[in-house]
Amino acid sequence: MANPQLRILVTGSAGFIGSNLVHYLLGPAAAELGVTVEKVISFDKLTYAGNPANLTPVANDPRHELVVGDILDSALVGKVLREHKINRVMHLAAESHVDRSIDGPEAFIMTNFVGTFRLLDTCRAYWKEQPDFRFLHVSTDEVYGSLSMTDPAFEETTPYQPNSPYSASKAGSDHLARAYVHTYGMDIVTTNCSNNYGPYQFPEKLIPLMIQKIIAGEKLPVYGDGSNVRDWLYVEDHARGLAMALVKGKTGETYNIGGKCEMKNIDVVHALISAVNEAKPGLNRTPEELITYVKDRPGHDHRYAINCSKIENELGWQPRETFASGIKRTVRWYLDNEEWIANIKSGKYQLERLGTA
Repeated sequence: MANPQLRILVTGSAGFIGSNLVHYLLGPAAAELGVTVEKVISFDKLTYAGNPANLTPVANDPRHELVVGDILDSALVGKVLREHKINRVMHLAAESHVDRSIDGPEAFIMTNFVGTFRLLDTCRAYWKEQPDFRFLHVSTDEVYGSLSMTDPAFEETTPYQPNSPYSASKAGSDHLARAYVHTYGMDIVTTNCSNNYGPYQFPEKLIPLMIQKIIAGEKLPVYGDGSNVRDWLYVEDHARGLAMALVKGKTGETYNIGGKCEMKNIDVVHALISAVNEAKPGLNRTPEELITYVKDRPGHDHRYAINCSKIENELGWQPRETFASGIKRTVRWYLDNEEWIANIKSGKYQLERLGTA
C-alpha cells in the first residue's frame, strides 16, 4: 500500500518514550514515512511514571485520545481495538527501572511478561476481524546481558542473558512475541533499544536526575567507579526508528536501535556538568565538588553496546543527534520546563492524573 491509513494504539503512551513517540506520530511521521495517521489512541495505566502532562503537545489534536487502562485488562483492550478499528499496535507499556525491579520484581513480571501475554492474546483474537493488523513490540538491549570492553556490540542474533528481574521480564516478553509469530502467524516486529534520554524522562533516571542535582549543587551519586558503559540514544531518534520499524519492518524480524554513542557513566556525568554550566552562565559547578561514588548495585551490567547496522541497511534509519547535540537539547528542555519537574517532585502530577487536584 503506497499510503497506509494508520489507526494506532500506543501502550505506555504517557511515559517517557511513549509520549515522544505519540508526538512524532502526530507530527513529522506522515511526511517522513509516507503514511496517513488517521488516529492515535494513547493507552496508559498512569502508574507513577505515567504523566498526562507528557501528552500536552497533542492535547488539541482531534486525531488523539487518551484511554486510561491496564494492558492486563483484556476486555478493555479489546473494546478499544474494536471501537477505534485499530490496525497497528505499538507496545511500549512496561516497568523499566532496574533498581525498582531489584526491590520489587513482581510488578515487573506482571506488567512486562503477563501484561504482554494478555495484550498479544487479545490482539490475536481481534486480528481475525482486522486482517490489516500489525503489532510492534518494543524492548531493550538489557535482554542480551553484559559485555566486556572487548566484546563486539549486541546484534539481533546475540543470545539472551538477562541479569536483572527487569531484563528477565523483558526477555520473556520478547520470546512471547516471537512465539506468536511462529505459532499463530501474527504480523509482529520487535525492536530492542539502548539507553534513551531527552524530554519528558521521569526524574529518577540518570540524566534528568543529574541535571537537577547539578543545578541545585547537590552530590551526584555514581555507582562503583563510574566505568560502566552505555550506548546513548536520543529519544526522538528512537521514536522515528520505531515508526520506521512499524511501517517498513519485516514480519518476525528484530531491529536493534542504538545511538552509536558508547560512554562511561562517569563521562556522561562530566558532560552533563559542562552542559548545565554552559546553559546557565555563572553556575560554574565542578566535578570535584559534586561527584560522589556509591556502592554498586547488585548485578550491574558492565557494558551495553548496540550494532544498529541492520535497521540502517534495511530500513534506512540513522540517528540524527550526537550525544553533544542531544544533551544540549535535553538540558535546555529541563531548564525550560521547571514546572513539569516541580509537579512531579511535589506529587501534584499524581493528583492531576487521578483527577483529584
